[in-house]
Amino acid sequence: MPNLAFAGLLDGGWRDLAFEPFRDGVAAHWLLRGGPLEPSVAVLRYQPGAGVPRHRHAGLETIVVLEGTQSDENGDYPAGSVILNPVGTEHSVWTQDGCFVLIQWNLPVIILGETK
Repeated sequence: MPNLAFAGLLDGGWRDLAFEPFRDGVAAHWLLRGGPLEPSVAVLRYQPGAGVPRHRHAGLETIVVLEGTQSDENGDYPAGSVILNPVGTEHSVWTQDGCFVLIQWNLPVIILGETK
């Protein structure tokens, strides 16, 4: 497979992407959709008040907040923030006003509980 390139993505090109349902209140545009034991990369669109229940990271997860603010038990992350969630870490994620994030994970997360 050749490399994948997404010109202009971080300059707002993500606003024009087609999104599909991912979780309640969260839609995804897959840049690379891996299998159960493969990495994935997506742009996620969170509706205001949406979140992801408490989960454990089975592999490294990297998030770049493109617009809005994403929050977890450790704080609030406004646009421009880079968040690294190493293997074994746990948290839940939410957004008060909605946000867009670029996310890469090496392995799918393990859902543990309800959103805050």
